[in-house]
Order: sequence, then structure tokens, then C-alpha cells
Amino acid sequence: MTDDTLQPLTNDPQELLAAKQEADKQKLQFTSFVRSVSGDAPTEKGQVVEPQHRETDQQNNMKDVENRMLE
Repeated sequence: MTDDTLQPLTNDPQELLAAKQEADKQKLQFTSFVRSVSGDAPTEKGQVVEPQHRETDQQNNMKDVENRMLE
């Protein structure tokens, strides 16, 4: 993704602060948009997906069976 409004890098604290505030504003807008379209989907970091929503992993199931046989 490219941004045609990129400006040269600067060390000016005021310009850095303004750029950070603009980036934070865009992040907030994006977060609000995502939450509005995702409805009741999990929004917390690290939230566990319920097992019934996952497809079973045949390779892991086979390894579990193999491990039980070795016990």
C-alpha cells in the first residue's frame, strides 16, 4: 500500500508530533470501522476462538492417536 502524501523524514518534534497525531487519528477511524462491520466478533487481543468454529486438524488427530499408542 503506498501513500502519495509521504513527506520527507524530519527530526522536528512538532512535525513528528503532528504526524503521530494524524496516524493515531487514522488508526482510530480504522478501528471504529472494523468494529462496526465485525458486529459481535471478538475485539479483545488474545481472545480464544471457540473450538466448534475450527475445523479438525487430521494430522494433529493422527499424532494424538500415535502418542496414545506409545504410552
